[in-house]
Amino acid sequence: MAGLNRVVLVGRIVRDPELKKTNSGASVTSFTIAVDNVVKSGNEKSTSFIPCTCWNKTAENVAKYCFKGSLVGVDGRIVQRSYEDKSGQKRSVVEVVCETVQFLEKKGSTDQVNDDLKSNAVHEGIDSSDDDLPF
Repeated sequence: MAGLNRVVLVGRIVRDPELKKTNSGASVTSFTIAVDNVVKSGNEKSTSFIPCTCWNKTAENVAKYCFKGSLVGVDGRIVQRSYEDKSGQKRSVVEVVCETVQFLEKKGSTDQVNDDLKSNAVHEGIDSSDDDLPF
């Protein structure tokens, strides 16, 4: 029986994407998106932080046009891989390898979203430093 591995997510980029080149010259960009989860009981809020990777032209476009707070839609597959870190410890990573990344808002609108969130946090008595926001 064949399996199906497909994921579609919408969320905000947590920090500026990182563009790197492999030894063979391929472009790769890694970023994490914050995705709000539906919670049925009351006003509870839960957020998942999903690591994503994209390659080649998609990687270059994400690095060029997206930044912390950008709203994106990703379409891809879940991949689990293992590696050995610098200290020799074996690590395992689960991430979304994106086939497409959709930019879901106009350029400049992310700044307004971030300003609105910080403003709302001040009104709610919440510390609104960048480190405390999910994007």
